[in-house]
Amino acid sequence: MADPLSILVIDDNPIRASIIEAGLREAGHQTVKVIVDIEDIAQKIGAISPDVVIIDLENPNRDVLEHFFALSRSLRRPVAMFVDKADPAEIEAAVDAGVSAYVVDGLRKDRIKPILDMAIVRFRAFSRLQGELEAARSELQGRKVIDKAKGILMSTRGLSEDAAYALLRTTAMNQNRKIAEIAQAVVTAAELLGP
Repeated sequence: MADPLSILVIDDNPIRASIIEAGLREAGHQTVKVIVDIEDIAQKIGAISPDVVIIDLENPNRDVLEHFFALSRSLRRPVAMFVDKADPAEIEAAVDAGVSAYVVDGLRKDRIKPILDMAIVRFRAFSRLQGELEAARSELQGRKVIDKAKGILMSTRGLSEDAAYALLRTTAMNQNRKIAEIAQAVVTAAELLGP
């Protein structure tokens, strides 16, 4: 069985917060904390360190939304946000901020669990995509460094492209390091010793 989720509910309306909390507890979630005072909210979230955050905002103004969107960007965990009204710009800002579920006028106790489940699944999918993107960027950067190092070896040692790559690969294997690391060392040394 999976570890129980630690869920934080943020709502400045205690009645609405109790509805969300009751829905979560009925769905089997026992580790639920509620914050109704949103002052110094970032510090409170850091102290609690929940697995999932549910934010319920009755009639948020643009400043409050922007504050929570910025908070969502920094949390790096699933965030489900309930609001009473929204315009397309707010929805787009929520998506850009990484809010996993943005629900307009949808606060009902029976809907909380499916929305929470969807927020978690979307967050995991988004995180996986971000990881793949970062890996691809790193791979591309590594290839660029390797190409640059091959060029340096070709010009300074008179090697062919294949021979330069073979030298990088052999050196990496002998030192038990990645080819990109060896290539970066070649580039750095060339920059230091260059004209």
